[in-house]
Amino acid sequence: MLQEAKNIQNEAVDKLVNLLKNSKQKSLVFKAPTGSGKTYMIADLMNRVLAEDKDVVFLVSSLSKGNLAQQNHEKFESYGSTFTHLNPYLINSEISGEEQLFIPTEYNVYSLPLSLYKKGGRLMQGSLTHFFQTLTNGRIANGLDKKIVLIKDECHIATNNLDDIPEGFISRIMDVSATPKLSRGQYPDVEISNEEAMQARLIKTVEWGEDDAKLDDAIAKFESVKEEYRNLLGVNPCLIIQISNKDKADEELENEIFPALNKTDLKWMMIVNDAKKCDTNDSLKVKKLPVDIWKRYAKENTSTIDVIIFKLTISEGWDIPRACMLYQIRDSQSKQLDEQVMGRVRRNPRLIDYEDLSEEAQELAITAWIWGLEPEDQAKVFAVRLQGDEVANELKVKTTRLKKLTDKTGFDLEQYLNEKQEKFATRKSIFDLWRHLESADNDVQKLVSDYATDYSKWWHAAENIESIVKENSQFENDYADSMEVSPEEVSFPATSFYTSTDKSVNIRDWVWKRRDGATRFAFDSAAEEDWADILKDIASSGATASVKVGDEESNQELIPKEDNRKNILLWGKNYVGNSDIKFEYYMGALHSSYPDFVMKDSKNRIHIFEVKSVNVASNMPAGFDASLYKAKVDELKKAYQQASKLTDQIFYLPVQTSDVWQITKYEYGNEDTLTIDQFESFITIGR
Repeated sequence: MLQEAKNIQNEAVDKLVNLLKNSKQKSLVFKAPTGSGKTYMIADLMNRVLAEDKDVVFLVSSLSKGNLAQQNHEKFESYGSTFTHLNPYLINSEISGEEQLFIPTEYNVYSLPLSLYKKGGRLMQGSLTHFFQTLTNGRIANGLDKKIVLIKDECHIATNNLDDIPEGFISRIMDVSATPKLSRGQYPDVEISNEEAMQARLIKTVEWGEDDAKLDDAIAKFESVKEEYRNLLGVNPCLIIQISNKDKADEELENEIFPALNKTDLKWMMIVNDAKKCDTNDSLKVKKLPVDIWKRYAKENTSTIDVIIFKLTISEGWDIPRACMLYQIRDSQSKQLDEQVMGRVRRNPRLIDYEDLSEEAQELAITAWIWGLEPEDQAKVFAVRLQGDEVANELKVKTTRLKKLTDKTGFDLEQYLNEKQEKFATRKSIFDLWRHLESADNDVQKLVSDYATDYSKWWHAAENIESIVKENSQFENDYADSMEVSPEEVSFPATSFYTSTDKSVNIRDWVWKRRDGATRFAFDSAAEEDWADILKDIASSGATASVKVGDEESNQELIPKEDNRKNILLWGKNYVGNSDIKFEYYMGALHSSYPDFVMKDSKNRIHIFEVKSVNVASNMPAGFDASLYKAKVDELKKAYQQASKLTDQIFYLPVQTSDVWQITKYEYGNEDTLTIDQFESFITIGR
């Protein structure tokens, strides 16, 4: 898994644990996109809490659709070697033949299917209340005096019975969803945004099909991608077809879906609530099996089912990472797709070993294709492309990376470990060693993997992993020793994308153009919006220049004439999608900084901007850690200072306080502080 993906998950769990420890809020809300690893992060959170407090018990409530509670329980069990403090139990109606369910109390993580806790259900006959009483010692003697933390998975779905649990039983509540309901007060305290998840390659980016596309078009695209998926990813892809309206299902199947599928050799299965109406044309492998086995088979990367047809809305509880396309049958009654539905095709099928894939395979693994009604309440994604090929040729950026510990002068892991006394007297279990090793960043894990040619070497390295991590951290943090210039210069990617926000600027003359021809571009924050305006004003102050395109010259404001010393050569937002303009820094783990803007001026100087703000936004989440934000800014300053020395590029951290800018500039390793007027003068006139 990419280090960026590990970092984003770890930072989210850090914030959640901090809130559980220090916040007085009884309820917390965690928002993260479908496919970003919510179940893994929940397990990590529970493990960290249980490691410090044995008197906590977690109750994870899950929807019954797609056997989500069982799916979560199985994942919690599978994480046993990594999260050793979890002792999971699935509350199941089949565990007792008696009228009332019995729930044992010796576990610390309970998965609860909500179908069991409903009016008339067996848990509503007193089992769950008795369970709570026994755990908390709330109403009977000899209770266990435990603190129950309720985690409501997919909290956007109303759960009236669960909400009516007497308040005294539940110590804390954590709501988890990709789409929490603001109308019910579910405002995120900790959030992983779609953009952050896409940047970390946790989820795929979406390519939307044409509005007038037919199912035949989607099938043609699927068949063109199918072989690439198999050859490059080793995965059989899947196209999901969602019927628009259950009342018209038979008509849509007869008139559109089956006529299109019958022209192909694709294998399909149709899943509905009533097992008798489920169907498939895979008569040899699937048709004779029970429908619940169909679902398990359809999830496998090697499954030969090409198309899955859903008669009802697909939302929660069925993860199919190999699914890469979604086609919604559209008519006048079609509903807009929501994030839960789209999330079915946005999981990265090769997340664990993504960094080992070829560039072509990586792009395929993080692309989803969707034909359907785009949700109005979801921020739109706009595709952009460079004004022309000459942009990438004219603007070249030197990026920096951090060397590995093995590149440190005089360091040899075998010699380093031989100097460490083997800890036979205090040996931990192999599971503890594995967990500590897994918690190290990717470079340290690879270092140990390359060294450990036999079991004895692995054990010796694993027992000293904390020392190795410390040595690695000290080396990485010493940028004078660890930082180097990447071998290849990079530029803006040929294509990228951005998510619409209410912060935007109308820009005609910069590196990007929107595919729809519009000239309004969105930014992530008010500070970025203001900084884009500043750069735009500086760029537009020069005269029109000429650029050679092919054999002809055209007037553009991209490349200045040699005698025009004020005009800005090229500038643009470093939209993260597909971008290679990034600089590594170390802050507990390896991170990549994608600067916000890049500019090349008429003197061929490269200016790199990372825009920050200390203004507190009205929608700032409760989990926002100001001290962590400041620490990150300080670390970026340190990294940018060294990068400016190595690359001869000029780095800036413009920080906005109210309407005032304080601009830290790094040039040739020297730090300077500029006002906005001084900055504009430096850019347009020079030193």
